[in-house]
Amino acid sequence: MTKLSRSWHIEKKVVAIQFLAEQVPVLSKGRLKDAMAKGAVWLQQGKKQKRLRRAQAELLPGQTLALHYDAEILQRSAGHSQLLLDQRAYSVWWKPAGVLSQGSLFGDHLSLLRQAELQTKRPVHLVHRLDREASGLLLVAHNAAAAASLSQQFQRGQIKKLYHVAVQGRLSDALKNAGELTLMLDGKACVTRFVVYKQLESGVSWLKVDLLTGRKHQIRRHFAAAGHPVMGDPRYGNAHSAADTLALQAVELGWYCPVNNTDKVFHLPEALRLFAG
Repeated sequence: MTKLSRSWHIEKKVVAIQFLAEQVPVLSKGRLKDAMAKGAVWLQQGKKQKRLRRAQAELLPGQTLALHYDAEILQRSAGHSQLLLDQRAYSVWWKPAGVLSQGSLFGDHLSLLRQAELQTKRPVHLVHRLDREASGLLLVAHNAAAAASLSQQFQRGQIKKLYHVAVQGRLSDALKNAGELTLMLDGKACVTRFVVYKQLESGVSWLKVDLLTGRKHQIRRHFAAAGHPVMGDPRYGNAHSAADTLALQAVELGWYCPVNNTDKVFHLPEALRLFAG
């Protein structure tokens, strides 16, 4: 079996791994325990739902257990995210390309959020995202108060986000002078501001990009529509394999610290940058 999604209403006390083994005999206990450890099993009681990782956990009447099993996803591995700044209430991380910001129903072992949880041994709350193919800086909150403050800053556009992006081709003088792309996405207004800071002989242009709005895949969609897709983009550009690295990296974040009540700015270390110019 390669993929399934099933849920069950628990009617009597039973150990989780025993119950799953009875309900899904085609999967060995070893595979089921692996799926649990990687976040593919969910336990719901009332409106509260959480991942169930302990194989020996006791299930109670009235609860609902769900298994979202995808063998291909569970077999994947991901790069290791790096803790760059720890403020206890929140932290700043480097997310490598290929790592998800957060998990899905089918697991969270490929996500930065789970890596942060394991490394810090603290609760984790994602307050913003980076595309899986992108790399760079991410903020992670470790308590509800920090999560609320940082999330609100993102929603209000108060977080400074600077990206380095390599696009195909040399931009026209008119486009460089305009310095921004304003094509509506998904029926919503959005603005991507940029400056060209390096044009290579190969025809690739490196840009500094400042997002004033945060639509899905905004940078990638805007530059693809302008005729200059991001290098290595498998969706909107010409990349066709996982070996093509998306040349889009979050290199600077600025925010108001809810702990010290001060403005903070953090830059991605040069050693982690795709382009150190």
